[in-house]
Amino acid sequence: MSIPTNITHEHLEKAVEKIDKEGIPANGDSQYYDAKFNEKLYPPKLLVSYANYFANGEVLDRRTFRGGLDTPCFQLLERNNFQIIHKNGSPMSENDIFYPELLNFLEQSKTGNLKTKHYRDRFKGLKVKVSFGQGFPARIPWISFLMPPHTTSEGIYPGLLYYKDINMLILSYGISETNEPPMSWPELGSKKTIKHFFKEKGLGEPMRYGDSYIFKVYDTTNLPDAEQFEKDLQEIIGIYKDVNSKKEIIENNLFQKTEAKDTSAKIYNILKQEKLRTSNFLEDAKAGGLTFSKKLIDRFVASLVTKPFVILTGLSGSGKTKLAQAFATWICDDKEQFCIVPVGADWTNREPLLGYSNAIDHEEYVKPENGILDLLIKAKEEESKPYFIILDEMNLSHVERYFADFLSIMESGQDITLYEDDQEKNGAPSKVSWPKNVFIVGTVNIDETTYMFSPKVLDRANTIEFRITAEEMKTFLNNNSKPDLSVLHGKGAKMVADFLRISSNTVYEKPNNSVNDTLLNFFIELKKTGAEFGYRSGAEIHQLLYNLSVINMELQEDEKVDIAIMQKLLPKLHGSRRKLVPILKTLGQFCLASSNENIEKEVFLKSDFSFINNDSVRYPLTLEKISRMYNGVVENGFASYAEA
Repeated sequence: MSIPTNITHEHLEKAVEKIDKEGIPANGDSQYYDAKFNEKLYPPKLLVSYANYFANGEVLDRRTFRGGLDTPCFQLLERNNFQIIHKNGSPMSENDIFYPELLNFLEQSKTGNLKTKHYRDRFKGLKVKVSFGQGFPARIPWISFLMPPHTTSEGIYPGLLYYKDINMLILSYGISETNEPPMSWPELGSKKTIKHFFKEKGLGEPMRYGDSYIFKVYDTTNLPDAEQFEKDLQEIIGIYKDVNSKKEIIENNLFQKTEAKDTSAKIYNILKQEKLRTSNFLEDAKAGGLTFSKKLIDRFVASLVTKPFVILTGLSGSGKTKLAQAFATWICDDKEQFCIVPVGADWTNREPLLGYSNAIDHEEYVKPENGILDLLIKAKEEESKPYFIILDEMNLSHVERYFADFLSIMESGQDITLYEDDQEKNGAPSKVSWPKNVFIVGTVNIDETTYMFSPKVLDRANTIEFRITAEEMKTFLNNNSKPDLSVLHGKGAKMVADFLRISSNTVYEKPNNSVNDTLLNFFIELKKTGAEFGYRSGAEIHQLLYNLSVINMELQEDEKVDIAIMQKLLPKLHGSRRKLVPILKTLGQFCLASSNENIEKEVFLKSDFSFINNDSVRYPLTLEKISRMYNGVVENGFASYAEA
């Protein structure tokens, strides 16, 4: 909570009078600083807390803001002629101690508050990063102290890891989990890793950060005093600064295990890599004559890195294929890394995708002309690059017939046998596997010429629906021009490493109980129609929620849950009026902030109901879709996700 801006000198003087009259309450005194006024000393945060009572009618909770150097609390007091002094009599300096920050951190970890802007961002010349989770509370909140070139995702750093389930705080020799750091901590042979420590103490496997090393372990129910903690922190920061002052050469650590022929070129290629940013793609796409919404792109990219099979469904000509083609063009530096394959209505088996053995000449294998088999082979050889298969109008034929082998190997990791002979034929191996760097995007139109998807297919994909608003159509009509995808070619190639890193990550923070309660509510209702989800879908929803936070940290929890429900839970929903109406009414209630006794009249049948920017709606994407399905089933007697 921020300190209200309407607190004046008069309100602070009344706070002084209150303290003079009543004294300082238990736990109300400050630990390190006092505010001096009229030659008397007062606790700074208590002054501001009481002043808010006289300004706004309530005592401000001191746990919701902090005191210290350059904080709004101290700045407010100084502006109003209060002098801040250290309890030892010295003036406040930049060499402030960190213990108060630690206490605030531990206290906030018990709440669902994920905000960190009120924490200081520098300490002892190091950058301070604080995290309570992205979108939902982390099981292990942390603080890191960083010096360039180190980051929490690629580097070493002193770190505070709070294993709050067991009341354990670890001051660690932090080591990044996701990327190999550019240098290492020296002489850690006598130190224990967190993983080793947990095993030794019978605590099982640590959820995260097991490869970092332990400097000190604290029991948060019996913390050391400030002096001891500051001494420990100062010592590890000193070691860290000493490591960095030696400037160990980056390539000695990055490539010591690599038999590289051209190390300098490899170093250059890694150093030029950038963090994946969907905003960059949006800007480049716009320059090429394509306009997409930020949320749509965030959904698309997060879905790709969660599961390498995404279905784009919706109105014909709404930009589904163009999005897939544009993104592949943008992130690939070679046109051979993707292929667009129009699905034929006559596809009845896997041969159009994988080819076949010549029945007359057994020494010959006929590869498909669309290049899919060649792409799979090449992707296996070049795992540092992404490869894309875009299946256009995927449901012109029965997907389960021609795509069954792909669905199987994506899950099992086993090989597809092309022919029994071990001898390679025409450049085609006897078996192919599913490379982790291959992504499939299928576009879908629903009309009388197409087939519906089975639950087997929908379970294994994220399904994203394309809709065009009147405002988007107006913009298009006013600025209609032929897209030029050559403008996008390779513009996002610098972000490939991060894209593949995110897609290969299977570690994620579990969502909080409220999210799981929502998913369980949907499960129970969907089960009534036979459209419930299984364990695999549940795990993929958790991964999707996490990846949405990675792609866009500004997405709120309800926004991410809304996306997950829309893409993973609703696509299998279909049925008759008698079957669907009760379910849709209940699911619609789940999407509202508070119950609506007449959701049919007030939401579903209300033509001017606002789904967006409506405080009464928690899940606007889902509610709007459910409303369309309700109206469809009432009018036609039957409805499905794809047709609504």
